[in-house]
Amino acid sequence: MTSHVTAKYQKLLSLLVSSFSSDSSRWTLRSRLSRMLPWVIITGLLAFASSKPCDTEGSNRELLLSLNKNLLRSLESQAGLPNPSVHLALRLSNYHNLAKESEHLNRLKNDLHNDIQSSLSNSQSVVGHLALYTLALKSSCYDLNTITFSISENSETLLTHLKRQMEQEKEHIAFSHRPLTNYYQYSLGVLALCVGGIRVNNHVSNKLIKAAEHEHFKHGESESVDTYAMAGMALQCVKDSGSHVQNAAELHTALSKIKQKLLDSRRIDGHIGNEFSTGLAVQALLAMGSEVAECAASMEAMRTAARNNTYHNPMAASQMLPALHQKSYLTVKSKECLNEDDTLVLEPIDPVVVLPNKNKVTVMVEVVPSSQVADVYSVDVSKGSSLLEALELLKGKNVGFTFEKESSLWGPFLSAVNGEQARQSDRRYWHLSADGTALTEGVSDFKIEVPQKITIKNTSY
Repeated sequence: MTSHVTAKYQKLLSLLVSSFSSDSSRWTLRSRLSRMLPWVIITGLLAFASSKPCDTEGSNRELLLSLNKNLLRSLESQAGLPNPSVHLALRLSNYHNLAKESEHLNRLKNDLHNDIQSSLSNSQSVVGHLALYTLALKSSCYDLNTITFSISENSETLLTHLKRQMEQEKEHIAFSHRPLTNYYQYSLGVLALCVGGIRVNNHVSNKLIKAAEHEHFKHGESESVDTYAMAGMALQCVKDSGSHVQNAAELHTALSKIKQKLLDSRRIDGHIGNEFSTGLAVQALLAMGSEVAECAASMEAMRTAARNNTYHNPMAASQMLPALHQKSYLTVKSKECLNEDDTLVLEPIDPVVVLPNKNKVTVMVEVVPSSQVADVYSVDVSKGSSLLEALELLKGKNVGFTFEKESSLWGPFLSAVNGEQARQSDRRYWHLSADGTALTEGVSDFKIEVPQKITIKNTSY
């Protein structure tokens, strides 16, 4: 950085000197400015350091525009239900294509709404979807009181159903010490109610405070940075609303602990937890009062990852983009949909033809069921294939390996392997690892580039 600033001010020195016609004047000025140069450099360095370390409107504007456009394009190519998290990210951006956002909002109000209606009719817990739906609608300044669901011919508002589901989650914690779903969805529910202008029941928020205090935010054996981040935003919203006055000290302590957990999870490269949890973590830190400068390294890490196409999954990009705009989901609470930019245009892009890779790599697939008696299989796949493609090839070999998958906002996930299920209702999931290292991407996103051993293990949490 010193050489950059030195060069900058050497150029300024030359420009000033060349503006004088007299040789003696040039010599006198050059002599004086040369003596001043160290002070000029110091002043420049201080100015550089005090400027915004994450200037989203400057050198990084093109990156943000590119990410925005990629998210917009994902609306056209996405399979399955419309993603409320993507809508939320588009609405929190500084750049908009209001026509496409309005079109996506209508899809949410139809397709996602009908899916949630079906789940509620079948008495399923859908706190996460209800909460994200609420935040997405709120981000478009939509009147939440006009959104209703009907159960047994009884019509109630979206927020009423969310409150009821949160009460059920709270009761489940009371007798089983864990939510019906998980603390990530529980936190999302608290956040959505608060952002929606609903006073969160103290008993509901207290359960989240206690969970933070006793460090219950785990996924398997590891602490869940995503859950700490979402809980931080939820409890900060509760604090800002002024409704939680009985246990204000406990709330303050929980927020402090969450913030410290996030800071302690920072890696040397700036990411917090991993590349895919950093977006929510930065959102939470900003929401909890951290200065942008405190998040500079993490934001730069996300920008680097984005340039390397790490966030090609729309869900991952949707959690990262608000943070790069120095916003959080709490921003939705005070959002006004007035005088918004409407200049984002999607240019036509040439279709990319991907030729099949003739290079093959061998993948060993180990399946560890709940009995712990493992089966091992082998399959050769084209280099660059997704793990899902590898599993499909292995299934087609008829060697006894079978699997089933279900859809989620993150893409498909394994629900059953070799006839055995790992269900959320049983607090179990299929843990994926490559050569002993846990995967941070799903089966459709993780690419096979080298020979390796993939372990699929039925794991409790």
